Amino acid sequence: MKKFLKVISLCLFLGGALVLNANAQEIGIRLGNVNGNNVAVDGVFSLGDFSRVHADVSFGGGGLGIDALWNPVYDDIADTDFKWYAGFGPSVFLADNFRLGAAGEIGAEYAFTEVPITVGLDWRPYFILVEQTTFDAGGFGLNIRWRLK
Repeated sequence: MKKFLKVISLCLFLGGALVLNANAQEIGIRLGNVNGNNVAVDGVFSLGDFSRVHADVSFGGGGLGIDALWNPVYDDIADTDFKWYAGFGPSVFLADNFRLGAAGEIGAEYAFTEVPITVGLDWRPYFILVEQTTFDAGGFGLNIRWRLK
């Protein structure tokens, strides 16, 4: 059953990634706590003007982590050049200690105008449902992404 969940989770993530590939906005790295790992390939996929998917494939902590978080809130911070975002979505950790759950995130980012780079800082807590039910307050992560569009 455990192996079946891993395969299904990976297939769902890869299928979603293929669908979202046409709308890729930014690609880069995320440093910090990412689903039990410490570094990730980070991507943002547009779903419209005010909604997006923030996805990570993480490694560096003994397994492979996959997060695909929907950010229904993505808006300007008044009187600044910063944007803030909040969201939630599925989280999978593929290793001997398999974990399946949900993650949330809240953060802010700045898009440089001179170069196509976006830098952000966010906090990502995790509610793990499978293999063991736990809450992980997560941690902060630094996102550095190259804007494609």
